[in-house]
Amino acid sequence: MVADLLIIVVVTSFIQSIFGVGVLLFGTPLLLLRGYSFIQAVIVLLPISIAINLIQIAKDYRSVDWGFYKKILVYTIPFVVIFLFAVTRVQINVGLIIGAFLLLIAAKDYSLKINKVIKSLVKYERVYFITMGIIHGLTNLGGSLLTAIVHSKEYEKNIARVTVALSYATFAAFQILTLLVSGYSIDIGFSGIGSYLLIGITVFIFTEKLIYMEIKNENYSKYFATFLLFSGILLCVKSFY
Repeated sequence: MVADLLIIVVVTSFIQSIFGVGVLLFGTPLLLLRGYSFIQAVIVLLPISIAINLIQIAKDYRSVDWGFYKKILVYTIPFVVIFLFAVTRVQINVGLIIGAFLLLIAAKDYSLKINKVIKSLVKYERVYFITMGIIHGLTNLGGSLLTAIVHSKEYEKNIARVTVALSYATFAAFQILTLLVSGYSIDIGFSGIGSYLLIGITVFIFTEKLIYMEIKNENYSKYFATFLLFSGILLCVKSFY
């Protein structure tokens, strides 16, 4: 078991346990920086991400915003599949653009003008959902846009997390199916993937009991904004490397 990969799995699993995303959003750029290919990163991280999401869904499925999720299925998923097929041939750096957008989202609670700008941007939901699918298929960074639009809706914490979790798990499921159908050769041992998967689930169990359950609804929105701020900074920094 590789030490740096273990640390990345633990940290990103902790983040996803609280916000519904994190394993792919942070794990992908970190693994790329460590020399892994994009597809290798996807193969290692997808099972962990989907496992944590499935537990979150089982716990709070009654709180899902199904109207939001239907838009994910109709407008986002087809583009995730199409652009994941193309990802081995196309390289694109959208980190700086997404990072700046996340910083804007994170600042909306502190400025009335920014709040109005954000509401005008997310008003065009069809275009937003399609863009999210394209970006996730190409870069694995669609989770940043997903959390941004969910945060803009000001849900109660369980609704926010489980709606993100279900949407994100669907991203992951279709990514796995796409890789299988495309016949991509997996050169990472399944025993190793299973070990990291077990670690991710263990981190979720402890985080759920010791931290998430203690977070109050009014504080969750603030933590979510901080999460978006950190995500934006990370993506902006990574875009220059």
